Amino acid sequence: MQIRIPTKITPQEAIKLQMRLAPLVTETGESLENIETVVGCDASYVGETTIAAAIAVNYDDLTVQQTKLYSKDTFFPYIPGLLSFREGPAVIRAIRALRPASYVCVVDGHGLAHPRRFGLACFVGLLLDNPTIGVAKSLLYGFVEADHVVDRDGSRIAELITLPGTGKVIFVSVGHKISLNDAVEVVQRCLTPQGPLPIKLAHEEVTKRKWEIRKSHPVSS
Repeated sequence: MQIRIPTKITPQEAIKLQMRLAPLVTETGESLENIETVVGCDASYVGETTIAAAIAVNYDDLTVQQTKLYSKDTFFPYIPGLLSFREGPAVIRAIRALRPASYVCVVDGHGLAHPRRFGLACFVGLLLDNPTIGVAKSLLYGFVEADHVVDRDGSRIAELITLPGTGKVIFVSVGHKISLNDAVEVVQRCLTPQGPLPIKLAHEEVTKRKWEIRKSHPVSS
């Protein structure tokens, strides 16, 4: 199924689109035995420009395979719960530029742990039709019970993982085509004190690019 996201979309239209697409997200996918690569993504802004980075890391030994950066005009405002429409298009372009095979994505954002069960990780996973995991630093939706997050019906929608040596927690949720248990396994495999290694590296690339742009073309942040 081919999905197109309009360039010009209002927040109200974005919410309706999330609700329409959410039922297409699945929590089942291929076995992790078939995964060769983990792709980490992050995005940030300089002025009216969105910068996204995607980094491909070998799933077995976590060595970096390749890195891609993509920049585009920012056309959607910052609204909690609608990050997909602000960052998603640039993130997807960066991932596609990698041309990875047999991969799982880890995205700096929520998946099903979202008021409409369609966070940034769901957006990315569905448009790429690929296993995707949401990794967030704070709770957006749901209730924390012990080491997991549940929705109003008591269904488990995210797992809490403690970062080594820090005591801080991250929230791991399904984006698309993967179970929550497998999502947790992938994240734990590449965990660092700053979060999953692929996301950490993508964040460093985005930050580096931001400073390069600011140094050569000073703009308001």
